[in-house]
Amino acid sequence: MDDDLNEAGSEYGRRVGERLRAIRRQKRLSLQDVEASSSQEFKASVLGAYERGERAISVPRLERLAGFYNVPIDQLLPRATNVGVTPGLVDLTDRTGRAGVTLDLTSLDSVTGAEGEMLARYLAMIQVQRQDFNGRVLTVRQDDLRAVACILGVEFDQAVDRLADLGLATSQPAQS
Repeated sequence: MDDDLNEAGSEYGRRVGERLRAIRRQKRLSLQDVEASSSQEFKASVLGAYERGERAISVPRLERLAGFYNVPIDQLLPRATNVGVTPGLVDLTDRTGRAGVTLDLTSLDSVTGAEGEMLARYLAMIQVQRQDFNGRVLTVRQDDLRAVACILGVEFDQAVDRLADLGLATSQPAQS
């Protein structure tokens, strides 16, 4: 019985490690970068052991790592695959190639007031859904652009221009 628990635990630990590595790589950080940037709180060798599933990470430490990566803590955990969830529905990334506009998230702080607050919350929600935490850019799809237009108080066909005026749009949407 203990062997079954150890096997299940090591499999889950491996999946947690894969998730930790994926988030770190999205942030374009090496293990050494994390160690240096965290004032050596997260040693490269220990973080590497977490990522390989060789060492279990405690909940408080996982919470601190989530804070360091600036992502919600649940995003450091793998998605459930054996509790009635259809694997194809877990990853919400759009693979249809629908056109959108790329936003510069580093400029989002310059949008102030209620408009900036609502836009930041909406874009953060999109990042969580897509599990995309690179923190620099985000492509907003046509469907999402409709909600952005509402947040910005403009018509749909004016949304990209308004985003550009705010210094957020880095590319125009392709015609679909």
